[in-house]
Amino acid sequence: MEERDIIIALSALAQPVRLRVFRSLVVAGPGGMTPSALCEALDVPGTSLSFHLKELLHAGLVSQERDGRNLIYRAAFDRMNGLLSYLTENCCQGQACTEAPGSTCC
Repeated sequence: MEERDIIIALSALAQPVRLRVFRSLVVAGPGGMTPSALCEALDVPGTSLSFHLKELLHAGLVSQERDGRNLIYRAAFDRMNGLLSYLTENCCQGQACTEAPGSTCC
């Protein structure tokens, strides 16, 4: 992922409702969720959810698919894994990250 893409993704997740939506879609797995299921699970109004899903779509963190009359949203696991890889690629100077006893960092 490019640095610009990383910043867009992190910016999208830096909002409480969007973070909760994304995490819910990650938990749902490849089956995804409909907007109505997300509204019910997260207690978020539909209009608000629509706005947040649009932002997550723009960041490439979720995908949208029509299934008959329903829209299904899914976490973009490839994008999520790319983001995590970018954030950790140089962790601990290439060594296995293990926390030393009594320390607060690797």
